This record gives sequence, structure tokens and C-alpha cells, in this order.
Amino acid sequence: MANLALVADIGGTNARFALVPNGETKVRHELNLRCRDFPGPVEAVRHYLGLVGDPKVRVAAFDVATAVTEDTIRLTNGPWSFSVSATRDALGLDQLHVINDFTALALSLPILDANEKRQVGRGAPVDGSAIGVIGPGTGLGVSGLLRDADRWVPLQGEGGHVAFSPVNEREDQILRVLRREYGTHVSIERLLSGMGLTNIYRALCELDNETPENLEPARITDQAMDGSDSRCRETVDTFCGALGTAAANVAVTLGARGGVFIGGGIVPQLGDYLDRSGFRQRFEDKGRYCAYLSSIPTYVIVARTPALRGLATLLM
Repeated sequence: MANLALVADIGGTNARFALVPNGETKVRHELNLRCRDFPGPVEAVRHYLGLVGDPKVRVAAFDVATAVTEDTIRLTNGPWSFSVSATRDALGLDQLHVINDFTALALSLPILDANEKRQVGRGAPVDGSAIGVIGPGTGLGVSGLLRDADRWVPLQGEGGHVAFSPVNEREDQILRVLRREYGTHVSIERLLSGMGLTNIYRALCELDNETPENLEPARITDQAMDGSDSRCRETVDTFCGALGTAAANVAVTLGARGGVFIGGGIVPQLGDYLDRSGFRQRFEDKGRYCAYLSSIPTYVIVARTPALRGLATLLM
């Protein structure tokens, strides 16, 4: 098992590990661990390596669900806080690269196979144009790719923390409810994430003078999809509409005529519910730029652990 690098996709809830041979993008020995089960990445990496035969790795690349601006990394919605340099030294690595998780996901987009993405709505990509990616999970990630000659340049941003943009009276009311809890700045992540589903559900119940049940995000989506609860259905419909508007904002900001991809842990589980929702209509509903948005394709990423392959691309 020589000449292997370690790649790790570290989210707020789970950390996914794999090994990749030098110069390749196909990862091996994928394993998912819960962040809460380990004090930090050093202990999780050692546990993982022990499970796969304790290979000697000298190079690693992590993606993390937070901004990467200094040596200290603090997950926005997760339990870990760690020093990049101290982690590198503790693991005996020559190199440790750390990037934002959606930057890693963006790097994987050019190497996705046709069956690893599903188009929602109309539109066709323009070769060489920018590509956008957005994805609700534990938090909300946003990134993109810009073309520079013969290579793609990924963006490291924190677009999940832009302000929520309501487009109708019901969403205005939801925003007013959430402002009481979060203050004047209610980020789009407060709606487009696991906690976002819960926030929308609670706000809708309050607006209609109902007592909310203690529902986990997965239960909300399940009851929306099977039609057993009208409030859950309205919650997920609101979520899909807000996601359409947020994805359109990414598209016009980046000029992403190469397409906008939807990742994260929530949307792929919705299946064709997203197709039947108001997502695509809201994506195209951009006033004077309706025609511009209608020509841009939107895709759901259905690939398994694509960010790990993005990290492998980074190492190449």
C-alpha cells in the first residue's frame, strides 16, 4: 500500500476517509466516521488507518465545512477545532492540504460521469463557462469553478451565509419569525440545511397558531414525500423554492452558464420531489434575467462521496 495519500471529507456530522494512489482520482477504502465519536481529526485518522491496515501515508488533503483562513480550523456546525500544522505533525505528514468542503466538491464536477448527475428542468451548458455548486446538509455550502485556459480554478467562499431573500408574503413572515431568534442577519443557511428544515417547520406552525411536533429533519422530509403531513409538505415546498432562488443567485453572481449543481446530503434524498416542486420555477424567476436563467441547466449530484475525488484532483 505504498504511494498512497489520505483524503478526508469533514462535515459537521460525519468525516469520510479514503486512500488514493498518487496520480489517480479513484479513491479506495472509503469509510464514514461520526465526528462526535472522536476528540478531533488526529484520533479519527489514526482509527481509520488502523482499520485499513495502517498504511504509511506522507501526504493528506482534508476538506472542512467552514472557512479556511488561518491555521486554526473551527467547524461551523460541528464539534471539531484543530490546528492544521499541529495535525500534520501529529500524523507524521510531510504535507497536509486543507480546503473548504464545497471547494473540494467543485473540483469533482468536471470528472463526474453522466450517471452521477441528474438534470432538473431545461437548459444546456455553455462550454468553458463558469460552474456553480450549492448544497444543503448540516450547513449550506456554496462554491464554483472558473475556467482559466486549460484548467479549472475552484473558489473558496462562504456563500451559505449571505442573507435569506424572501420572494413572497409567506417567506416574509417566516423571516420575521426567524429574526427574533437570529437577529437582523438571517442567513440562507438558517433555512437551507438540516436545521433550516426545522426552522421553517417551526416558523410555519407559529404563523398558523399550531404547536410543532419535535421532528428531526429526516422525519420532516419523509412525511412531506409520503403526503402524510401537510405542514411538513409546506416546509419542504418552501425549502425547495428558497433553494431555487439561492441557486439562481449563485448563477447570476458567477455567470455560471456551465450549470449549477446541487450537492449536500438533503436534496439527493428527495428524489423527483425536487423536480415536482417550485425549485426550477423559482430558479428562472429573475425578473429581467428570466431568459438568462432559463438557459442555464441545474443538476442534482447523485455521485457517492464526490468531494473525496475532488481532493484527489487537488493532490494531482
